[in-house]
Amino acid sequence: MDRVSQPDSAMLRGTLDMMILRTLVSGDAHGHTIAKIIERTSEDVLEVEQGSLYPALHRLEDRGWVSSYWGASANNRKAKFYRLTAAGRKQLGRETSRWRQMTRAIGLVMGE
Repeated sequence: MDRVSQPDSAMLRGTLDMMILRTLVSGDAHGHTIAKIIERTSEDVLEVEQGSLYPALHRLEDRGWVSSYWGASANNRKAKFYRLTAAGRKQLGRETSRWRQMTRAIGLVMGE
């Protein structure tokens, strides 16, 4: 799939929190890295814009699902890093289960 047929932004918005949490399972990361991992993992189908990413990160932090700290990026610049919390790991499990239920149900309706 190419970027010409990008998913609807509302669909992406509904799954962005889950994808961010999943990305952080691999370890702490700053926003730019999180966005690039999602893009690369989706084979460049999903493009996460800063205007969506940072509000989502703040929302996840407010809910206690991620925590943050300041550190140095690979190019030695000050960057805010995000870490998955225990509560975030549990939430990811719940969201993943719900996602699998929904994709199975939609697949059934679509005849797949």
